[in-house]
Amino acid sequence: MSEILSPEGLRCDGRRPHEMRKLKCEVGIAQDADGSAIVEQGYTKVLVTVYGPRECENRAKRTNDRAIISCSYNKATFSSGVRMRKMVTDKKSTEVSVMIQNTFEAAILLEKFPKSQIDIFVQVLQSDGGERCVSINATTLALINAGIPMKDYVCACAATVYQDTALLDINHLEEFSRGPLFMLAVMPKSEQIVQLQLDNRLHNDHLDKVVKQTIQGCKDIQVLLDRKIKERTVEAAAAYDIKPRV
Repeated sequence: MSEILSPEGLRCDGRRPHEMRKLKCEVGIAQDADGSAIVEQGYTKVLVTVYGPRECENRAKRTNDRAIISCSYNKATFSSGVRMRKMVTDKKSTEVSVMIQNTFEAAILLEKFPKSQIDIFVQVLQSDGGERCVSINATTLALINAGIPMKDYVCACAATVYQDTALLDINHLEEFSRGPLFMLAVMPKSEQIVQLQLDNRLHNDHLDKVVKQTIQGCKDIQVLLDRKIKERTVEAAAAYDIKPRV
C-alpha cells in the first residue's frame, strides 16, 4: 500500500498528513425544507434536509418534556464506483442513521420543543471517504438553517494511522487501508465529545496524537461552517435592509 503515503510524506491526493480536504458548503438550498445544507469535503458530497420541529406523528414515541429526533441516512447508488449488496447497504445505513440521531440528541436543546419531532434526512451524493463526518457537518448546518437551537456546533473529523503517521480527514483509499479508523464528533467550544467510533485497533502510543489532531480538525471545520452561517446571515439581512450583528 505504498500509494497511501509517498517517500516524500505526501498522500495520494497530494496532501500532507495533517492537512484537511478542501471544504465547500451551502445552506438553504431546499425550498420545501425547514433547513437544508450541502457540504463537500474533497470528493465526498452530502445533502441534508431538516423538517421540524413539528407535532409528533407517532403518539407511542411522543414525549411530554422534549422533542424526539428521527434520522434517515442513504447513499445514492451512483455515489461511488463500488457496488454493494442491498442487505449490507441497508444495515450500514441504519447504523449511521442511529449514530447521527444519537449525536444530535446530545447537542440539540430538545426540551424547548415538547411533544414534537425533528426529522433529518441525509443523502450521500458523492462518496470518497469520511461520509459519516461530512454527514454530521452538513446536519449541523441544516439544523442551524432551520433555526433549531443547539448547545454548540457539532463538527466531526476522522483519522487513521499508516506507518506510524497519523493521517487526518481521510479519503476512500485511506479509509479502506485496513488501518485503524478513528472518528470523533465534538462541540468545539467546550471540546465535549458527543460521538466517538473506532474501527480496528489503535495502538496506545498513537492515541493521544490522533485525538489531539482530530479535535483540532473539528475546530478548523467549525471555523469554516461558522463563516458560511455568518455570510448567509448577512445576505438574508441585506435582502430586508437590516444590519445584523455578526
